[in-house]
Amino acid sequence: MEKRVVMNSGGHQNLVSCLETLQKALKVTTLPAMTDRLESIARQNGLGSHLSANGTECYITSDMFYVEVHLDPTGQLCDVKVAHHGENPVSCPELVQHLRERNFDEFSKHLKGLVNLYKLPGDNKLKTKMYLALQSLELDLSKMAGMYWQATNASPLDKILHGNVGYLTPRSGGNSINGFPFPGHLMNLKYYVSPYDLLEEGTGAPIILNENNVPRNMGMNVCVTIEGTLTMNKLLIAPLIMGSHPVDNKGTPSFSSVTSANSVDLPACFFLKFPRPIPVSRACIQKLQNCTGIPLFDTSPTYVPLYELITQFELSKEEEPGPLNHNMRFYAALPGQQHCYFLNKDAPLPDGRSLQGTLLSKIPFHHPSRVPLILNLIRHQVAYNTLIGSCVKRTVLKEDSPGILQFEVCPLSDSCFSVSFQHPVNDSLVCVVMDVQDSTHVNCKLYKGLSDALICTDDFIAKVVQRCMSIPVTMRAIRRKAETIQADTPALSLIAETVEDMVKKNLPPASSPGYGMTAGNNPMSGTTTPTSTFPGGPISTLFNMSMGIKERHDSVGHGEDFSKVSQNPILTSLLQITGNVGSTIGSSPTPPHHTPPPVSSPASNTKNHPMLMNLLKDNPTQDFSTLYASSTVERQNSSSGSPRMEMGPGGQQAEEEKITYSSRQTQASN
Repeated sequence: MEKRVVMNSGGHQNLVSCLETLQKALKVTTLPAMTDRLESIARQNGLGSHLSANGTECYITSDMFYVEVHLDPTGQLCDVKVAHHGENPVSCPELVQHLRERNFDEFSKHLKGLVNLYKLPGDNKLKTKMYLALQSLELDLSKMAGMYWQATNASPLDKILHGNVGYLTPRSGGNSINGFPFPGHLMNLKYYVSPYDLLEEGTGAPIILNENNVPRNMGMNVCVTIEGTLTMNKLLIAPLIMGSHPVDNKGTPSFSSVTSANSVDLPACFFLKFPRPIPVSRACIQKLQNCTGIPLFDTSPTYVPLYELITQFELSKEEEPGPLNHNMRFYAALPGQQHCYFLNKDAPLPDGRSLQGTLLSKIPFHHPSRVPLILNLIRHQVAYNTLIGSCVKRTVLKEDSPGILQFEVCPLSDSCFSVSFQHPVNDSLVCVVMDVQDSTHVNCKLYKGLSDALICTDDFIAKVVQRCMSIPVTMRAIRRKAETIQADTPALSLIAETVEDMVKKNLPPASSPGYGMTAGNNPMSGTTTPTSTFPGGPISTLFNMSMGIKERHDSVGHGEDFSKVSQNPILTSLLQITGNVGSTIGSSPTPPHHTPPPVSSPASNTKNHPMLMNLLKDNPTQDFSTLYASSTVERQNSSSGSPRMEMGPGGQQAEEEKITYSSRQTQASN
């Protein structure tokens, strides 16, 4: 008698898995082989499948959508169409491309995305309403994109960086961006690209964007979707934009009111979903919640130092990221320079806490008008992350290698940070404060010691930053600019050193009368030095210049003939080099936590030193003002005062020095 063995469920599953593995290894060249592979893919994704009578059409089906695959008798692909519930089939070029290339893995990912689109609570009737709501939202967003282009005639890059909905790609089948599958067939909004995103990897050739060439895997993206929620929300089921013309020159549309006729309560919400979670600051979370009126998290998130999250985000961009023992120190190998960057993630802000953040995977919203506001907030955060992340490299250098330049990056707020480093010429510390205004505008301010050599202008730094959005590239440019300036003005550097040495050797008498100049004012330039006092901050340890400031204050002299100085522009200019009058140039704000040091008068410097007085008497008046009037570098750097911190014990000493200096000025004016 024949004995039969009953196969258990586990064994059956293993057999199916083995058969699928064998099928993947077979080359698909005939019609039966193609239909067998399509039916196998349908089973793997929990979908049904059947063939037409002539066997040249394969249907992959579910309750809410189906996919038609049209083949010729030889098994070659003709077309692929997707039909959602209640809609006519529409050809999908992406699925056609994958099947023609026999890229069955990608085709399977697209099917999985379509399945995920309908993973919503409720029966088919409720799911249909949710799909209708998503469709209405997509129509409004598409109109917003068209109105922006109509009003601005923007290029694809302008749409990405400034468009009210970014660069919009409509639904056209499931998709995958940066290797992370979206819950398929979704509308995509590209909202940010960095300058390096516009270069081809490997060759460095520029990528020219046009309407037919905006790669999906470029830059930062979000997809527009709808997902089930525990609470009921009023969502539109009809488009809300009235008319086809914007109400202003920015492409702003006019929305109709939300009523019971064009909306319905559903256990769902619209979401902008990231392909992978991005680091955002605590302040950004609060701004987003204020914008949408909806909590971003079901439970309170765990906050950690934002720079730590940015570091993890950058290091995980590689396909197979390996462990890296960095301790927040990263190296950058640049042409002619080697840098080491320390990201001070625990630096205290004015409130005493470090800059905190968390990972954000999706943003809920109810109304299409919220999308432009959300994208602007996210653009700002991503621009900040891009700058900090530019320091994060997997480059490995020996810490004691000769010639490595050291930099420290400290947060000052959720949009502002400082980069501190050694002066390229002098043995002192300087600081560049970068304030991210928006995704394409970064304010920069250079702070240096009063007697430090010229480096470059704030405008030069801002242009470099906005061109590359990279801290290492900017720091290299600053150093090269400083070397160029010093090479072009060797005589000025020598004169500055000579006069500074004279200042140290000829201290003024304590009873010398003054000129009546008040602290913070420079009568030669007509500008005013900011004197606001800010609380202590994280870069106080980098600018502990109390003794240096006191020496300069002690060397401030007094005179009695200011007119002689004003009549001798060359002498005034020389004294400004050594004194570096601390005036504010342009509209660059004083950075948080810093008070620029008081300044000395060119006239008083002259009176205090007999050799310079002899120059006044013996040399006729000469007009050398053009020497400096033609150079913005000299004018700006002569006004760059070193940031001064008042945190901890050093703060008290600095405050006492400020009071002492103020009293001297009062006595002088009296």
